[in-house]
Amino acid sequence: MTAKWEKTGTNVGVLEVELPSEEFGAALDVAFKSVVKRVNVPGFRKGKVPRKIFEMKFGVESLYQDAVDYLLPRAYDVAVKETGIFPVDRPSVDYLQAEQGKPFVFKATVVVKPEVTLGEYKGLEIEDKKFEVTDESLQEELDNIRSSHAQIEVVEDGEVEKGDTVSIDFRGTVDGEPFEGGEAENFQLEIGSGMFNAGFEDQLIGMKPGETRTIQVTFPEEYHVKSLASKPAEFEVVLHDIKRKVLRELNDEFVQEISDFQTVDEFVADLKESLEKRAEADRERYLEDEAVTKATENAVIDLPEVMVEHEIDHQVDNFARQLQYQQIPLDAYLEFTGTSMEELRAQFKEGAEKRVRIELVLEEIAKQESLEPTPEDLQSELAKIAEQANMEIERVQQLMNLRDPGLQNMRHDLRNSRVAKFLVENSKLV
Repeated sequence: MTAKWEKTGTNVGVLEVELPSEEFGAALDVAFKSVVKRVNVPGFRKGKVPRKIFEMKFGVESLYQDAVDYLLPRAYDVAVKETGIFPVDRPSVDYLQAEQGKPFVFKATVVVKPEVTLGEYKGLEIEDKKFEVTDESLQEELDNIRSSHAQIEVVEDGEVEKGDTVSIDFRGTVDGEPFEGGEAENFQLEIGSGMFNAGFEDQLIGMKPGETRTIQVTFPEEYHVKSLASKPAEFEVVLHDIKRKVLRELNDEFVQEISDFQTVDEFVADLKESLEKRAEADRERYLEDEAVTKATENAVIDLPEVMVEHEIDHQVDNFARQLQYQQIPLDAYLEFTGTSMEELRAQFKEGAEKRVRIELVLEEIAKQESLEPTPEDLQSELAKIAEQANMEIERVQQLMNLRDPGLQNMRHDLRNSRVAKFLVENSKLV
């Protein structure tokens, strides 16, 4: 086989491939064995028609398309490897010659991965940022822990306060007409959660069980249902009951119930240490993100639109799965929000383009600085997972290969992590 690559544009070119006639003949043999199983010829059982009889009745040309379908993808893959190109989309193929006894020749117009011209990525200036554990942040975490273990009491005689969970009926109207999604019964709402439009929850404060109140709000300009954006609305609300969290006292007894510690001091000391580790991890993540962003901004890439479109496809699929977890089909979401698929894809475009650029830059830096993960790096990562899961490393590797053949995703993540750390280590913190 001979393969020749000729670039015809910034990220596009033509791959011309020629295979000897013997290979096309072998592909015709494969095609015949497949096609003969499906044809009926009087006097012969299905699949038992001799080749000469088949060609006399149907012509050898009837096998050409099946032969091409068999041979072309295999030849294309080999040609791609031989020429060292990196296609980013399916090729557009023209058959120049596909005939028995002659070489098989085709041309493929291919969009390839763009060249990345790296700018400055060493000696980057990054503004350092402190992630400290203050008395206030420690107290906030303690309050969250107490809140997660709080007792829930029904408020028999009292008024709605911020932080309460209320059960309400509501019916909303715009211009005197009800609208979709504006009505519910026994709806559970935490006051201060921000689930409803600004002002709705605040206007429930002070209500008593059994009370009915009229609430007026204005939908925000960027509201997801376009027909309601910027519109004033009126809600008739009936309050059924109020539930309030009663926080437990932070004492030794409480600590012993929720942890392995015996005293408050021990529990708080361990919590502070955990928060400090989290703060250091947050700082490292911040510095890495800043370094990667700056290195990407300094690079020059003529990005093929098809790469961005593929990334948008990926993000739309992820979004659809997230909706599915909430038992909301994507079509229903689009209809409810008044959003077209084109508008949804447009929302993802900027993020998709940034993500693709970052990936290309990290890949190029890894190549320039020899930062691709080694087999030892992979084994080390597998060993960490095995230790955390309390499993044998061989079993972990077997399971990981089932989900991630060849550990390609692991290699990708390790490479990007190594590059990000390299960028920070070679930056100037100011």
